[in-house]
Amino acid sequence: MAYKHNYDKTLTRLNTILARLNDGEALSVKELADEFGVSVRTIQRDFNERLVSLYPIYQDKKRWRMQKGFKLEKTASVEEMIVLDILEKLTDGLGDRFSKKAKELLAKIKNEDYNPIYAKLGIEDISTSFSELAILEDAIKSKKELTCKYDFGNYTYELDLKPLKIVVFDGFWYLLALDARNDELKKYHLKSLSNINTKQTNFKTTKELEKTLNNALNIWFEKDQKPINVILYLDSVATKYIKRKPISNTQRFIKEYKDSSSELELQITHEMEILPLVKYWIPHIKVIEPTVIQDILIEDMKEYLKEFG
Repeated sequence: MAYKHNYDKTLTRLNTILARLNDGEALSVKELADEFGVSVRTIQRDFNERLVSLYPIYQDKKRWRMQKGFKLEKTASVEEMIVLDILEKLTDGLGDRFSKKAKELLAKIKNEDYNPIYAKLGIEDISTSFSELAILEDAIKSKKELTCKYDFGNYTYELDLKPLKIVVFDGFWYLLALDARNDELKKYHLKSLSNINTKQTNFKTTKELEKTLNNALNIWFEKDQKPINVILYLDSVATKYIKRKPISNTQRFIKEYKDSSSELELQITHEMEILPLVKYWIPHIKVIEPTVIQDILIEDMKEYLKEFG
């Protein structure tokens, strides 16, 4: 049975609960579960895992209340404030200058100083690349070719590119672009680009290319490689976390077992799109298909044990 979490319903439910607490209501978990058509466990999780750490609420005779004296007095809706709080924390790992600018802008919208949400992303600092980012963003939006220099070790290359997307993979910023000479898809470390200038030449992209970019798991994806179906066995631990945070736009749960384990199917274009993930989750994930991925993983583990075991 495929699993799909409806985040819109969750956000609407949290928004409603917070608004009613803010109005002074005392809320029962069971009554809320009946009202929203979800389990008591789901409502308990809303309070214990999502709301208690963010807002001054407490239980009084099995009913949840907002602490006296606290009011969500904001110009935006509660839902909008939750989204803005999350956006603010997502900027923390993007470098001091970027984070400072983002928070200044968000503060103008929110009109508040304290954010109860904490997020650690571990993303490369690109604060010194603002001017390059602005040029790249404009070129991508207007589909203009560009020229630039690319520092690669001891060599610097002159490039003519068709810029497609700015992405973050595994904490590093990249520019995905087509080489203007042959339309070969390339990936460039963003901070290694310099002397970026937009040309007047326009270019076009295809829906197939957009789909490939949107489905990429990491920087190892390949443009012209036929997608490979991968089936993974996930134990109950891996299943829980990957349901919370999907790993691919192509993933679908094809089996779910009574012990909360599952089988997940997804598509890759390069073996290295999936191998680091499986290694990270060992022993909670096992490759079922294709066997070639199994074999590579086993050989890597043998080499590791031979060297360090």
